[in-house]
Amino acid sequence: MTITETDEAPRLAITDPSFSITSDVVHRAREQNWYAHTEFGLAVLRYDEAAKLMKHPKLRQGSVAWPAHNGVTTGPFAEWFHSWVLNKEGEEHHRLRRLMNPAFSPKLIGSLVPRFQALAGELIDNFADRGECEFTTEFAEPYAARVIAIMLGLPEDEWEIVARESATLGLAMGITLQQDLPQIEQALERLYAYADNLIADRIDHPRDDFMSVLVQAQREGDRLSAKELRDAIVLLIFGGYDTTRNQLGLAMQTFLHHPDQWALLAEQPELGGKAVEEVMRVNPTVRWVTREAVETFEYQGLTIEAGTTLHLFTESAGTDPRVFGESAFDITAERKPHYGFGGGVHHCLGHFVARSDMSEALPLLARRLRDPKLLPGEKWLADSGNTGPIVLPISFTAAP
Repeated sequence: MTITETDEAPRLAITDPSFSITSDVVHRAREQNWYAHTEFGLAVLRYDEAAKLMKHPKLRQGSVAWPAHNGVTTGPFAEWFHSWVLNKEGEEHHRLRRLMNPAFSPKLIGSLVPRFQALAGELIDNFADRGECEFTTEFAEPYAARVIAIMLGLPEDEWEIVARESATLGLAMGITLQQDLPQIEQALERLYAYADNLIADRIDHPRDDFMSVLVQAQREGDRLSAKELRDAIVLLIFGGYDTTRNQLGLAMQTFLHHPDQWALLAEQPELGGKAVEEVMRVNPTVRWVTREAVETFEYQGLTIEAGTTLHLFTESAGTDPRVFGESAFDITAERKPHYGFGGGVHHCLGHFVARSDMSEALPLLARRLRDPKLLPGEKWLADSGNTGPIVLPISFTAAP
């Protein structure tokens, strides 16, 4: 993996399988210029430029072009991807967020916190006495999937369905999308059927829960269409699972390198929320946030042509020494906002859910799993797009 100099900025080969978005290569490029050239367009590497371009009026949400960048322009996956509220603009985007927002109310999600705490404790009980675990399959995956089951009112023993199909859909966020497309679309079809059954049940048997609020948004006045509701539920299942699973694994990886901060979190569980923010600053699962130029404009002397894709590198921005100094990992520090949940009008709709479930899980893990160490055999998704551990074996000293 190399940088080839151009007249203006370095070049990053982000489709190279060996490319790592958090590598020294990227950090050196950040010192050369605020942006780099890539196969997809421009990479924005520094915090201040990322903050401004995140909300620039001549840029729109750009991830809608991701399937096309990978040669996927038609079919079920392309249609579903295009339906995402994340990929809509203007009034259509505003309408979808307005109709879906009530289901994400802090009060509704906050009422689930005791369930999240009990779930984390139950999962830890299953392996604590062994003094080791495979963190991804024994904690991150079942925790993330069962949180989704709790939110949607699904039987928690069906969590493996959520996990399996969502993990397969997650392959679409990597550079192997085109070759993985057949199994991605099979998973999408199965989740569609799952969503259809869930919708039918809430229409016949409404409850005082998240899912019923969403279904109600489809039945009253200015409403979600049946297709919008179905597409949104599949996105919620996938996004809620994939992000939490990956981010929990990345949190564990980060704390393995900072044992003093893990011990501090065990002693001060009230730092759980700040721990989530600090992990997402230095080690976010969403490695880039995408924008697309809707018209040609000039920014800091650079002409950005209409249609240009910009990838705002979240870890590179979040560790920019111009803003964060030497970027020491510190869960007590006051920081500028990170962009692990995006930003502007496209800020992640489910951010409060992710923040809530992770801020409950991490202090419980820190209290129960003392002095964690990495064991041999770790395996990771590619370090681009969205990433996280596939296998993350650890040892620890169990505490009651």
